[in-house]
Amino acid sequence: MDAQRTLRRQISCVGIGLHSGNKVNLSLKPAPADFGVRFRRRDLGGHDVPATVHHLAGIQLATGLACNEVSVETVEHLLAALVSLNVDNVLIELNSPEVPIMDGSAAPFVYLIQEAGVKPLQAPRKYLKIVRPIAISKGDKRISLYPSEHFKVTYSISYDHPLLRHQSRTLRITEESFIEEVAPARTFTFLKDVEMLRQNGLALGGSLENAIVLGETGVLNNALRFEDEFVRHKILDAVGDLALVGYPVIGHLVAHRAGHALHTEFAAKILEDAHCWRLVEGSSERALSPVSVPVKASAH
Repeated sequence: MDAQRTLRRQISCVGIGLHSGNKVNLSLKPAPADFGVRFRRRDLGGHDVPATVHHLAGIQLATGLACNEVSVETVEHLLAALVSLNVDNVLIELNSPEVPIMDGSAAPFVYLIQEAGVKPLQAPRKYLKIVRPIAISKGDKRISLYPSEHFKVTYSISYDHPLLRHQSRTLRITEESFIEEVAPARTFTFLKDVEMLRQNGLALGGSLENAIVLGETGVLNNALRFEDEFVRHKILDAVGDLALVGYPVIGHLVAHRAGHALHTEFAAKILEDAHCWRLVEGSSERALSPVSVPVKASAH
């Protein structure tokens, strides 16, 4: 049986909220089968916010969730690490409305998960397997999912900047490829936008320690981690946002100039287009058998 997984033990970290600039204490805790991924605000009496598209909130340069007036923001990097390292069930406790930005990538969350360890549970894992194409577009932004035997992402970006211009990459997302080729890619912004963001009360915790900052002619940070770090980070964001469907996906995601708003709108559309997928037990590495699960299910 390809079993659901959770953490072996609790693990914690401290960081800064990218937009709030506030110190955040975050803990990852083991959870039982079919619990799913849930955020719990300790500072608000412990209300849970499930990490599913049913609880999407305002999308402003990051992905946010809300439930019963309790919100949590900037969830995408942590969700990408959890789904890519095959953690199906986990309770994420924090004392702030924002997941800490850490170094701007998913690598610190990968480290936390690896330190905690992962263990199987006595319940089968279910995957959302794409059987017919799904697509949406908004102007020159577009995103689609096609049938595939694996989870694969093709992403392309285009900016009016001498260093960026066009970047494109296709990656089959496995635990190993995510850890080595996607997780270290940091979020990025343009120097010309930073002051505007701060005037609007955003990016108050941003610095060269947790984001790539692009000036008019180059990167203000010392060096890039990958020559195409920008598009790799977009892949990271897409993996995290797609995790909001509530199941690991088996399909080929193709995106051009999409961002959090389109990623999350697409995640909602996937669940709506129930004729385009089926839930299966097993993994893309072995035979898949259909299972009968209600379409509205939001836990694993």
